[in-house]
Amino acid sequence: MDCIQLSSFISEKKQINETIVFTNGCFDLLHLGHITYLEEARTYGDCLIVGLNSDASVRRLKGDLRPILPEQERARMLAAFQFVDAVCIFEEDTPLNLIQTILPHVLIKGGDYAPDTVVGSEVVRQTGGKTIIIPFLDGYSTTRLIEKIRLLSR
Repeated sequence: MDCIQLSSFISEKKQINETIVFTNGCFDLLHLGHITYLEEARTYGDCLIVGLNSDASVRRLKGDLRPILPEQERARMLAAFQFVDAVCIFEEDTPLNLIQTILPHVLIKGGDYAPDTVVGSEVVRQTGGKTIIIPFLDGYSTTRLIEKIRLLSR
């Protein structure tokens, strides 16, 4: 979804008083941990918007060997989940601009954050929203999955 479509989508949802939930990530090689996280995120509102790091952004954050899957494939897979209402790819290293555009009611991040360290939490709090941390599902990570694949391919 591009920015113009996203703005229109958000306006419609806010007009009917739906609670907008936002989360973001690379979501490279989707696994059960991602699915569990996104399912739980959706329970905090009526509409879940996922900000997806672009390929260039993932490379800057994770190194030249990432992402494994290109952004359009990652976006399409996320959009296929019934609990995801919209996916928006962002080019920056953080989703701050996207959060300022959406102004979600609820900002969700994974268990390796504290609410006051989440990018955009201040913006969300200033507009009456809240930040929620969802614990990770133990044993699942993209890095771990990549390592396992590499071991098996030797």
